[in-house]
Amino acid sequence: MSSAEHHNCVLITGATSGIGNQLAKDYADEGYFVWACGRNFEQLGELEEYSNNIRTIGFDISDLESTKLHLESLSPEPSLWIFNAGTCEYIDDGRMDAELVGRVFSANVQGLVNSIEATQPMYRSGHRIAVVGSIASELALPRAEAYGASKAAVSYIARALAVDLKNSGVNVTTIFPGFVKTPLTDKNTFSMPMIVSVKEASLAIRNGIKAGKSNIYFPKRFTSILRAISLLPYEWQSYLVNRFVKEQ
Repeated sequence: MSSAEHHNCVLITGATSGIGNQLAKDYADEGYFVWACGRNFEQLGELEEYSNNIRTIGFDISDLESTKLHLESLSPEPSLWIFNAGTCEYIDDGRMDAELVGRVFSANVQGLVNSIEATQPMYRSGHRIAVVGSIASELALPRAEAYGASKAAVSYIARALAVDLKNSGVNVTTIFPGFVKTPLTDKNTFSMPMIVSVKEASLAIRNGIKAGKSNIYFPKRFTSILRAISLLPYEWQSYLVNRFVKEQ
C-alpha cells in the first residue's frame, strides 16, 4: 500500500525496543502508516520486515541538528506524534554522578525538546502529541535522582505545552507508566510491583489516546497508590516509600 493511501500516520521515537517497539507494531497492525525512529539499525530493519506499513528513521534524538535533518520533511505527515524515547540509570547510595545525570537528561529531556522543535512546523489543528513520562515523576523514589528528576521535567514540559498549544487545536497527552517489562527494566535488581507486559502497556496507551485523554496512567492500581501517596506531606511520603521498599 502506498503512503498516500494512508489516512492515519503516527511517528514514534524510541521504537527499537520496549513500549515504542510494541506501539509501532500494534499501530501498523491497525492500518496506520508508522514512522519508527531509533538508533538501533538492526531493530529498525526488523520493524520494516514486520510490516509494509512501517518506515524507519535512524538517528540520535540527543543531537538537535541530526534530529532536525531526519524529521524536518516527512511524507505522509503524522497526525499523531508519540515521543517515547528515553533511558534509565540509577544513583547508588545517594552518591551523585554528574555524568550519569547528564546522560539521562540528554536522552529523556533534551531528546524530547529536540524532537518537538524538529517536528512542530508540521503540527496542525486536530493533531495529538503523546509524551511518555513515568509515574516516578510524581514521587521521590530510591536511586531515582536522575531518572525521576528527568521524568518530572518531561511531565512539566508536556503539561505546559498542553496549555500553550490548546488554542491551536493541537492536543497533548502525558503518559505515566508504572513498571513495564522491557529490556530496560530487565536490568533492575529490585522488586517491581504490578509489572505489566509491553502488550498491556501498548493497549493502555492506544486506548487512552483514542479516548482523547490528557493523562494516561497504568497499571491503574499501582499508579493510583503512588498518586495517593504523592498528595501527602513530604515527610509522610518519605516514611511510606521507605517502608514500602523495605517490604519488597
